[in-house]
Amino acid sequence: MAHQTGIHATPELKDFFAKARNGSIRLIKVVIEDEQLVLGAYKELSRHWDKDYDSFVLPLLDEQQPCYILYRLDTQNAQGFEWLFISWSPDSSPVRLKMLYAATRATVKKEFGGGHIKDELFGTVKEDISLSGYQKHVSACSAPAPLTAAEQELQQIRINEVKTEISVESKHQTLQGLAFPLQPDAQQAIQLLKQKKINYIQLKLDLERETIDLVHTNATELADLPKRIPQDSGRYHFFLYKHSHEGDYLESVVFIYSMPGYKCGIKERMLYSSCKSRLLDTVEQEFSLEIIKKRFKKKYWICLWKELPALVLRQTRS
Repeated sequence: MAHQTGIHATPELKDFFAKARNGSIRLIKVVIEDEQLVLGAYKELSRHWDKDYDSFVLPLLDEQQPCYILYRLDTQNAQGFEWLFISWSPDSSPVRLKMLYAATRATVKKEFGGGHIKDELFGTVKEDISLSGYQKHVSACSAPAPLTAAEQELQQIRINEVKTEISVESKHQTLQGLAFPLQPDAQQAIQLLKQKKINYIQLKLDLERETIDLVHTNATELADLPKRIPQDSGRYHFFLYKHSHEGDYLESVVFIYSMPGYKCGIKERMLYSSCKSRLLDTVEQEFSLEIIKKRFKKKYWICLWKELPALVLRQTRS
């Protein structure tokens, strides 16, 4: 969640918001000046919203200066016309300004009235903010979350495992929601991850002792994740993913369940699949470590999956 800065709209901007929400204004540009939100520019209605879009929006984007743009669509809800909220944060602008605008974003939405905002768009280059960029954003949000080739393979493995379990009823009953205990060093690693003293944990199942053991907690960058996934055995991974999404800085703990297909025996595949849910329950309930999962917006997951390496097989509960 973004930190609030104490910056608020000037009385003049609040009055303009009130008149513009259901008036003849097509676009409002908002900037921060002297620690206040002020009106940077505005445009009157001209044509249909998509006809006005590029000619109104793109000329107002400064390559050095972030800003907010409220763009009126032609659809309505119970509160009136619906608006698109655009956060512009160019790559070449100073980091201090990027952080300031990211932290004040929620305030702008509140001052304008969140119920009027239909959608949000964030961009660092003009292509992100253009009409075609917005249309791609809308299309991506309505599409199902993408599956990598590895995820598709894992999906097929599970289908085959179900077929096998049907013919082995006793094993099917035994493997439902298994709870192998976490070894002490694994428990300590989870505490360190919660405190953000480490950013990566790799765990494995000891199939003979029926325990969950720590493999290592080596410092790991995003680009290192594919190297962490063994090619001959299953693993559980917890990764502290530091990133930004739509201008907000986030630190999300991602759970990764890796399984290299048929290089592992069916017993190993079934045990890893069966122990996974109880492991996550333990980590969230007993250690109070929040794992990023389905309560996050679909569009966030799509953005996240574009950034995580393809060898990351799947995120549980997504």
